[in-house]
Amino acid sequence: YDDIRVQNPLEGRRMWLLRAVDQFWASNPSKPEPSSGSEAQVMLVLSLSFHDPSADDEDPMDQVIDDVEAGIVLRTDFSNEDAWNSFLEKLKKAEEEHKENTTEGGDAGQGEPDENSDAAEEDSEDDGPGLLIKVIDASLPEERALFEGISNLRALRLFNDVDVRPAPLLPSGTKRTTTPHRLVDRGGWQEVYSGITIWVYDGLSNNDHCLRLVNPEGDVYGTATGDSWRAQVSHVYELQFNMTFLGMKINFGGMDRWDSAERSRNLREAGE
Repeated sequence: YDDIRVQNPLEGRRMWLLRAVDQFWASNPSKPEPSSGSEAQVMLVLSLSFHDPSADDEDPMDQVIDDVEAGIVLRTDFSNEDAWNSFLEKLKKAEEEHKENTTEGGDAGQGEPDENSDAAEEDSEDDGPGLLIKVIDASLPEERALFEGISNLRALRLFNDVDVRPAPLLPSGTKRTTTPHRLVDRGGWQEVYSGITIWVYDGLSNNDHCLRLVNPEGDVYGTATGDSWRAQVSHVYELQFNMTFLGMKINFGGMDRWDSAERSRNLREAGE
């Protein structure tokens, strides 16, 4: 990692980490030990293979999300302003309903401080908690070109930090994948991401007013990092709050119900 950082001084933390992970995959790493599901081995991979930035290194995207506590809505389709504005109205309504519910002692009453109910306030000058959800709507042509039509994987690499962990445990009676892939299982390892939650507004959103909720790591064995499913805008704030503060996880009861088209797109983009 240190050598990569010196050789590419104009890049940032996320790209440096990605380059390090690329080298990890290129090294044909040995399979993790049988007890590889433990956090201890994951940290061993970090300490031996890469370099834990420990927040010492900056990234160009940090300044975009430094006021975000939980997630972002990332606009990636700019073809229909009317649909986008209609979506924003629905999102604002969802925010107001969430604030009303938490203020009345709903979710916030489950052991969380009252200040969490203000996390969605869109006031960057507030000294309180960061935004529960921030909308990123690029206006300049060069900014829109960066986000337009991007995949889940690209969004993760822009706004999250990459890592590697042992792949999810193989269920009893299940065979290991015959097509190894870094986002699923390659040599017993899986590429994963950590950071804020990403909700993607895409071309389909113009009609269904749904967002792609991006999963930063594989769920059950055989699912992939970057998988997504479409969530109605009216549920976004409630889901984000529950995931961030109440530990809710979306796993479809162990079933693979993620968007297969988006998964295929991520796999192609990542390579093997």
